[in-house]
Amino acid sequence: MATKPTSKAPALPPVPRLYLATPPIADPAPLLVQLPALLAQADVAAVLLRLAPADERGMITRAKAVAGPVQQVGAALLIADHFSLVARAGADGAHLAGLAAMEEAMPTLKPDRIAGTGGLHTRHDAMVAGEAGADYVLFGEPDQGERPSADAIFERLQWWAQVFETPCVGYAASLDEARLFGGSGAEFIMPGYVWDDPRGPAVALAEAAQAIAAAHADAFAAADAGR
Repeated sequence: MATKPTSKAPALPPVPRLYLATPPIADPAPLLVQLPALLAQADVAAVLLRLAPADERGMITRAKAVAGPVQQVGAALLIADHFSLVARAGADGAHLAGLAAMEEAMPTLKPDRIAGTGGLHTRHDAMVAGEAGADYVLFGEPDQGERPSADAIFERLQWWAQVFETPCVGYAASLDEARLFGGSGAEFIMPGYVWDDPRGPAVALAEAAQAIAAAHADAFAAADAGR
């Protein structure tokens, strides 16, 4: 999908869908127990599988085990970083950290699989990623140096959603951030905090979905009524 400014008044954005990132997975069995409840709690568009270090065969086996349950409910499975495993694992794509990783992965992933990109420190980096064919850009992830403030991430999401066609994802480090980003116009929100919730990730995910939907309604209801 090309990244270019829109040439007409944009349609009101839909409610952001959830993009669920796993913790680093060494043994998929506990995750497989939790997945049915997680995927039933909210509109999860995709799952990002983070694999703990292992030999290639072991990582492929783990990814295959997760791919089936995710894809059976209509969600996409992406693998973090290890783009060379995507086809053999039956995954739908990969998430790459930074422009160099994206450039390296493109010949392997395109045209049949998803290539998402994070680690984009500047607006220019994001525009380069979009022009190079990224299927989405991720803003706000915590493992790429000093993380911007929530307000700065919101501003980046809002700017991108208003100007470019390529979807954007907001990484939310808390429920408050998920709520804030729900009104940005972003297509997807990744609630990265859900695994740390003492009530369990399914409860936290459902709560995030409700907060995002409410924030979206608050942000866009007036505009919708005026149409």
